Amino acid sequence: MSDPAPPLPRIELHGSAYEYDDVPGDPALAPLLFLHEGLGSVGLWRGFHRRIAAATGRRAVAYSRLGHGFSDLPPAKRTRSFMHDEATHVVPALTGALGLDEPVLVGHSDGASIALLHAARADGATPVSGLVVLAPHVFVEQLGLDGIAAARTAFTEGGLRARMARHHRDVDVTFWSWNDVWLDPDFRDWDIRPELPGISCPALAVQGEVDQYGSMTHVEAVRDAATGPVELLALRCGHSPHLEVAEPTERAVAEFIRALP
Repeated sequence: MSDPAPPLPRIELHGSAYEYDDVPGDPALAPLLFLHEGLGSVGLWRGFHRRIAAATGRRAVAYSRLGHGFSDLPPAKRTRSFMHDEATHVVPALTGALGLDEPVLVGHSDGASIALLHAARADGATPVSGLVVLAPHVFVEQLGLDGIAAARTAFTEGGLRARMARHHRDVDVTFWSWNDVWLDPDFRDWDIRPELPGISCPALAVQGEVDQYGSMTHVEAVRDAATGPVELLALRCGHSPHLEVAEPTERAVAEFIRALP
């Protein structure tokens, strides 16, 4: 039996500690910052960030949000503004503390939405060099709510809780912080499409054609609203292209990133 992996380093931001993985790369190239999905963590990228770092020669940092992986637990209950809060406060603090100048943001699901929000708000002080979004959410779609409700059943009645428990400090905090917000009736009018015109950097938007949490409408909205160039890639998979169809996803992401400064 192999020894467990050593704990990841942690960085304190706003009084809370976040675990992160920092993969070295060419300092002359813009670094990569990976933002995980709603139930994800550094570990649940399953090495995707490391493979993209190797393929592009760039420094890559992946971190776990509060309540995910083995970062600290959140100090308060999550609100409907949690993705805006992460984009506005945590991402700038993290990039500043780790010296990630003009990063390329790579996000999946909720992490992709956070990446979109940060890129849309980026100004002269916190510019980004590019954007890769895998299965982003830009509004609340009934398809997604049905998938999130099904996840609740899998957590309370199936094996999801046991599978998640291996990857998170407090599995109940991780799950319910995500599930409760998305299924709150007050969250149904969450919609970031009006903010997308603020995105001026090049972007790659990847969407699974049989994603149980969202349709092509989300990436099409990014393409249609962003002021920078947006490349769309539809793949025959579900919600996690980087895990379900790893080879074409990694090839497309690496090719897109290699073309950036």
